[in-house]
Amino acid sequence: MKTKSTIPELYNLFRSSKSVCTDTRKISEGCLFFCLKGGNFDGNKFALEAVSQGALAAIVDDEEVAENDKCYLVDDVLTALQDVAAYHRDQLKIPVIGITGSNGKTTTKELLREVLATTFNTSYTLGNFNNHIGVPLTLLAIPEDAEMVIVEMGANHIGEIAALCQICKPTHGLITNIGKAHLEGFGSLEGVARGKSELYAYLLENHGVVFVNGSDEHLVRMAQRIPNSINYAQSGSKAELDLVDASSYLVINWGDKQMKTQLVGAYNFANVAAAVALGEYFKVKTENIISAIEGYSPDNNRSELINKNGINVILDAYNANPTSMEAAINNFKQLNVTNKIAVLGDMYELGSSSNEEHFRIAQLAGESGFEHVYLCGALFSEVIVDKEKVSQFRSREDLMVDLKKLDLQGKHLLIKGSRGMGLEKLVESIGEVM
Repeated sequence: MKTKSTIPELYNLFRSSKSVCTDTRKISEGCLFFCLKGGNFDGNKFALEAVSQGALAAIVDDEEVAENDKCYLVDDVLTALQDVAAYHRDQLKIPVIGITGSNGKTTTKELLREVLATTFNTSYTLGNFNNHIGVPLTLLAIPEDAEMVIVEMGANHIGEIAALCQICKPTHGLITNIGKAHLEGFGSLEGVARGKSELYAYLLENHGVVFVNGSDEHLVRMAQRIPNSINYAQSGSKAELDLVDASSYLVINWGDKQMKTQLVGAYNFANVAAAVALGEYFKVKTENIISAIEGYSPDNNRSELINKNGINVILDAYNANPTSMEAAINNFKQLNVTNKIAVLGDMYELGSSSNEEHFRIAQLAGESGFEHVYLCGALFSEVIVDKEKVSQFRSREDLMVDLKKLDLQGKHLLIKGSRGMGLEKLVESIGEVM
């Protein structure tokens, strides 16, 4: 039987490779291929294919496959990936900033990346690679000349953030907020708080620095035991900011200076405040912080402001939970425009709270004074609503049929729903609607 490889051996192999890969469709010459397994696939079956396509080696946990000289045997490939990433992290002597939270963590990460990149060679989580696989891949993609690392950490159950902290070992961190996200796994809002606070617990134990939104009483209470905590976004703080205008793009005053952002929604104010606070902490010049934040334009269906064929759309279809949905509806309500239409898609992973939360959001939207509200998805279609103000559709396709009957010219649309609803496709088809 082939001897199992140790983590130092695998790390030396990683150092000899050109990249790390877990998908044979993305094999590149000289990469190190980790043969991960899932519910419907077994990466071991693709090990030899990966090697034939130019992979330097394949990490496997199937003894039969390991007979090949370029296949290195381990007990469990996922554990090996995480352990090699943690080993790599141990070699780094630079700040590693961990970011988690129910809402806004990706936007905060992107803003902070823009700010820090003006001064430091900054490595960061790509896309939403923020889980037990994505975090190790993020770490293994850090270049040798990196001076700063930003790691986004997502979770849908207790213990996940703690496990990710053991891999990425943050020196600094922040929780954006605590909201009603992934209630199916966390069980309750209190469960969400417990799960997210695992970042605070790690930083407390390891003498790290915590950045706390001082205007969020929940986070302030959670961080009160941590001596190395820095509050921001509160009156009298070093990074005092004032929200001047949220009627379209956010305009924020910072002392005697003003930032005209490309962000939509007052809820993004906290994300900007976090980026400013960390930028100041790491001594990024004020003018660089401002230019970086003003230059950032959201994409990937996150609070995008789009004008297409005379239709004004706030597209926020990257994800949705009751907290972010409520914030989006309230922000839309406050916008100083007319002819507002809300298109809301199902919110996933809410467990036993699903019916209650979908009803609450439907009621909130229906009472917000919008011209009309369209609810889309199997979950929203089950709630009882005022049919004069609200229309319900089981699928995106059914909704599109109805929208094609409308003249949307000059209308303002909020489109928000969970990623799986794919509501961004409504925007793609707006030309057909007209």
